[in-house]
Amino acid sequence: MEAQVASWDEERAERSVAVLKAVADPSRYRLLWALSERELPVSSLAELIEAHVAATSQHLAKLRAAGLVTSRREGTRIFYRASGPKVRALLESAVLATDEAVAAADAESAHVVEAAAPRERSAPARVARARRPATEH
Repeated sequence: MEAQVASWDEERAERSVAVLKAVADPSRYRLLWALSERELPVSSLAELIEAHVAATSQHLAKLRAAGLVTSRREGTRIFYRASGPKVRALLESAVLATDEAVAAADAESAHVVEAAAPRERSAPARVARARRPATEH
């Protein structure tokens, strides 16, 4: 059974948009995907997205501000993880929505190409047309 979403709520909409903006970066999306599977330190996350630790920390700060990740300190290392299973559900929903959008675009593109393609005449119609005498003007 799907979760029901309350009717339009301006504050909730603003928070939702903030979450979507936080995820709307390929590096942050990849970080969240990894963190939805396991807890990782910043250094490992930086290697994963092939970025400097400082840049990775900035991405993580945005994700933390959106409430998508949590952290814990162990000595001098900071470990991050997704804030809950709904984070993975959000990422998977994005994949499914993308798949549906691509399929719809492909279907629309095929329909447009099909509509634009010249109709092939049947063999009897081609023969009949070829046998017609030329008319003089």
